[in-house]
Amino acid sequence: MTNKKKLMDDSELPDHVAKDTSAEEARGETPGVKQADLPGDLAAAYQQLVAEKQEMYERLLRKQAEIENVRKRVEREKEDFLQHATMGLIRALLPTLDSLERGLKHREQHAPAKFYEGLELIHRELIEVLKRAGLEPVESEGKLFDPHVHQAVETVESERHRDHEVVEELQRGYKLKNRLLRPAIVKVALNRSDEAPARSETAPEENE
Repeated sequence: MTNKKKLMDDSELPDHVAKDTSAEEARGETPGVKQADLPGDLAAAYQQLVAEKQEMYERLLRKQAEIENVRKRVEREKEDFLQHATMGLIRALLPTLDSLERGLKHREQHAPAKFYEGLELIHRELIEVLKRAGLEPVESEGKLFDPHVHQAVETVESERHRDHEVVEELQRGYKLKNRLLRPAIVKVALNRSDEAPARSETAPEENE
């Protein structure tokens, strides 16, 4: 009686054989084929194929990195564009805000109270909208003069203030998301008593 050989599929292979096959596939090798078993020309072709595969893989990684850099640059340019557009719009609204604040500061006695209540409401709502956009006022009065955020148009001699202290704010300055949008126009104190007295040097007397 002739024995028939039973063919085994991959699921019937022993575990160690399956593991070896998977390792070969991971290295880009043909399962069951070793480089030493190949003829010279096939071994060279095999090495070239492995090198081309590695080169394509590295090229793919570089392309993915380039795509990621492009995506980041587009997001950055989009954010800069939106910030520039917002800055232009808010800068155009500042004169209106200045007019509202001047109107609230210099009130006419014969004007009805309801009129100024309406102005105060508009002013509060406008300030809240601008704050949500990132606008914040520059601190001036009582602060020392800072050329990065202040613009001095007048100096006033005063012994009640520190030297270079801002004594009056003529126009409020603003920052937008920590970037200076408009400097504050101010008056600055000049206190000579704060200046260090000059050291007097007495010339030695000559001996006759």
